[in-house]
Amino acid sequence: MFPTLETTRFRLREIGPADTRAIFLGLSHPDVIRYYGVSYDSLEATRVQMDWYRSLVRERTGIWWGICNRDDPQHLLGACGYHDWDHGHRRAELGYWLMPEHWRGGVMRECLEAAIGHGFDAMRLHRIEAVVDTDNAASSGLLRRLGFVHEGVRRECEYKDGRYLSLDCFGLLDRPGERR
Repeated sequence: MFPTLETTRFRLREIGPADTRAIFLGLSHPDVIRYYGVSYDSLEATRVQMDWYRSLVRERTGIWWGICNRDDPQHLLGACGYHDWDHGHRRAELGYWLMPEHWRGGVMRECLEAAIGHGFDAMRLHRIEAVVDTDNAASSGLLRRLGFVHEGVRRECEYKDGRYLSLDCFGLLDRPGERR
């Protein structure tokens, strides 16, 4: 059974076929995809992402949640979750995106706190990793506020829109003093 997470203001729920249009709107929005590694130019192409979300759970390589207001669980504000889950080493990579009209309201911090708790408690992760475009100061700041430690930079490791991008690498361990 898919785990639904609740916070004070938000519900993190399973992403399903009815969410395809909302996922497309997010992953085709210029402000969202500026720093995000995936984008789609059509509703049909977005089905690749929808298949990926389902495959994570089916293959036990991750889990992603749709983010909704608790009082409107059908309307997606964004998504967050884990991929590249390595059960043997007890680590996974955290990813997230949010529609711009919800930026700067504490939405992602509240939702990531729930996802991190689930990662350490239910998934039994020892380490959560995240990578962020070096130009995305807001996302790097969010990770730092959540207790992530900046561990280095992958210099010019991705090619997007005609240029190479560098990624800041962050890690959070399930140990006293680091986990918040």
